[in-house]
Amino acid sequence: TMAHSKALLVLENFIAGKFVPCSSYIDSYNPSTGDVYCRVPDSGKEEVEAAVKAAKAAFPIWSSKSPLERSQILNKLADLIEHDLEAFAQAESKDQGKTITFARTTDIPRAVYNFRFFASSILHHMTECTEMASMGFMHYTSRAPVGVAGLISPWNLPLYLLTWKIAPAIACGNTVVAKPSEMTSVTAWMMCKLLEKAGVPHGVVNVVFGTGAKVGEALVCHPDVPLISFTGSTLTAQRITEKSAPHCKRLSLELGGKNPAIIFDDADLTQCIPTTLRSSFANQGEICLCTSRIFVQRGIYNEFLKSFVTEAKKWKVGNPSDPTVDMGALISKEHLEKVRSYVKKAQAEGARVLCGEGVDSLALPTGNQKGYFMLPTVIAEVKDESCCMQEEIFGPVTCVVAFDTEEEVIERANNVKYGLAATVWSSNVGRVHRVAQRLQSGLVWTNCWLVRDLNLPFGGMKASGIGREGAKDSYEFFTEVKTITIKH
Repeated sequence: TMAHSKALLVLENFIAGKFVPCSSYIDSYNPSTGDVYCRVPDSGKEEVEAAVKAAKAAFPIWSSKSPLERSQILNKLADLIEHDLEAFAQAESKDQGKTITFARTTDIPRAVYNFRFFASSILHHMTECTEMASMGFMHYTSRAPVGVAGLISPWNLPLYLLTWKIAPAIACGNTVVAKPSEMTSVTAWMMCKLLEKAGVPHGVVNVVFGTGAKVGEALVCHPDVPLISFTGSTLTAQRITEKSAPHCKRLSLELGGKNPAIIFDDADLTQCIPTTLRSSFANQGEICLCTSRIFVQRGIYNEFLKSFVTEAKKWKVGNPSDPTVDMGALISKEHLEKVRSYVKKAQAEGARVLCGEGVDSLALPTGNQKGYFMLPTVIAEVKDESCCMQEEIFGPVTCVVAFDTEEEVIERANNVKYGLAATVWSSNVGRVHRVAQRLQSGLVWTNCWLVRDLNLPFGGMKASGIGREGAKDSYEFFTEVKTITIKH
């Protein structure tokens, strides 16, 4: 085994500008082969302690830099990642199971843009000033960075979501201790190699690898980490809320979704069907914004279903590094089993599985036989109370049901604990506005999906989270505002 472990990629924590080995490691799998390909530090309290100490020590220097100085460094980091875009994309695809195409066109370009976006937006924030002229008072606000931010990011869009937190945190002058998912840590480690070259001072960005139970917990419970930004499950978020309560920490929580698509009988199906396939199955359905409940008005239900299933069957599943493949592997063996179990439950309840899991056979290339693959799966005739319509599955499974009236579909769409994203398909502009207004959802896309302006608030209602991120919202989260009153 010694010779075997030599060939594996071994990651190290990045603390105070140096790579630090760890005393124990976790195996990380290549989802498309089922083999261990990387060893990730199994860090704990000590490593978090060292990282927080480094971040605290770096804070005075970093926070006193001007926004312009920080902006230039963020732009330099963006350039360096972009220069290595192909290497990052290859690593993300291998580590996460997503297709190389998705990593190349979505994950890594977006990570680059996250830095560029906040490098620019930090230069345009204004403070407020008001006067009580007749009484001789003037008020103004000033904003200052808060301190050390704890950033916990998930495995589905590893670098994309990690940089969405790091960029605004450091742009505002905070220092950070980040914990990527232990299942997808490689691109975060690769980014650490570029920090010094970009001019990021030692200790400004620290990355501690490991599990939520150990690293996440230590970070959330640390008295010197006043900010926690977390993307992940609602269950973990509840634990974070409890653990951070005694310290009165500021939380930003971006959680799950059970996102509806509402398709009215006047929808343009030539656009709706390809987009809804993407919104259901892109990145193996492992995006918090994916569509997993499709409500179709009865007049076009049969036509939609027939066409949707026909197109879903054309999706090619296989080796993620094959550029012709539409869908790669799911993140882990356990996750694949969990997603499959939902399909079995639906069948047991009398729903019809129209394509995919258990219906069509999946032919995989020789090297991928042990990978965690699953076909795009479409289920019809599911009851609204079914766990398949209530719980986040987070895989390539979508449920299609019929509805009659606008009033009815709004009520049914809102009838889940989540409220992250929704899509509405109709050519009636009045209806589009009416429905969008009434959906309990932080984001509503009409006649499109996943079109993002990073200036605008991103986040969910109900069990989908607390707080919003975006230009203004992230700035508010990552700074502390002070109101100053002067008598003259």
